[in-house]
Amino acid sequence: MNEARPHDRDTAATLIEPLTDIVIRAGAAILAVNRSAMKVDGKTDGSPVTEADLAADRIIAEGLAQVAPDIPSLSEERAEQATLPYQESFFLIDPLDGTKEFVAGRNEFTVNLALVTHGTPLLGIVSAPALGLIWRGIVGRGAERLTLGKGKPLIEPVRTRLCPRRGQPWTVAVSRSHGDARTEAFIAARPGAVRCELGSAVKFGRVAEGCVDIYPRLSPTSEWDVAAGHAVVTAAGGRITDSNGAALVFGTARKDFIVPEFIAWGDPKAV
Repeated sequence: MNEARPHDRDTAATLIEPLTDIVIRAGAAILAVNRSAMKVDGKTDGSPVTEADLAADRIIAEGLAQVAPDIPSLSEERAEQATLPYQESFFLIDPLDGTKEFVAGRNEFTVNLALVTHGTPLLGIVSAPALGLIWRGIVGRGAERLTLGKGKPLIEPVRTRLCPRRGQPWTVAVSRSHGDARTEAFIAARPGAVRCELGSAVKFGRVAEGCVDIYPRLSPTSEWDVAAGHAVVTAAGGRITDSNGAALVFGTARKDFIVPEFIAWGDPKAV
């Protein structure tokens, strides 16, 4: 796995504003869907897909074709079209992360877009359209949170926080819709840990802005669920590893696109 080079970061810097605009438009398309009347289908893996997923994916695909036609993309909704492995850079997209939250009428769903270079997320955008929030960052150049309103977005730099001192409780982001025994055991090893239940990639955003200390998921998920948040947390000063401290790699020849496990650490020196 190669490190991102300066010109890779320069490319990311020129793309982040148009990519943010694409993500905002995708979020608006999701919010325009009538959740009480929409059709919900099931994928082969049992996960739901709605017209909102497809509408957001269409906007993102069209937008990327305009702003970065030479960079390939891998979307959850078009994964069967992927040509692996990706040797250089590619976009990794989840048009609607947290479809279960969306279908249930909750607001913690996101649009995730990452630019992955040499197997590592370099740029990430996580938008929570119903919350009016966007977290974005470029690794090596910092991260920020955008609060959307009627005028220009309020843009604030964000930074992860150091792990609690000995004897103080950890604040742990946990999934509202997914749980597993290994993750629970990991949390239990931190006595007094305070659980913060959140949906979708909002958990990465809360780590990036220093509201929670750590987000462990020691059960399988998909690359498009992780990549954008990976870049945002890393850009904000944290790190993402597996349970052994090893880095994650994206866009390899793994045809199932599964990330077996990960831990998002706010403090990069924490263990």
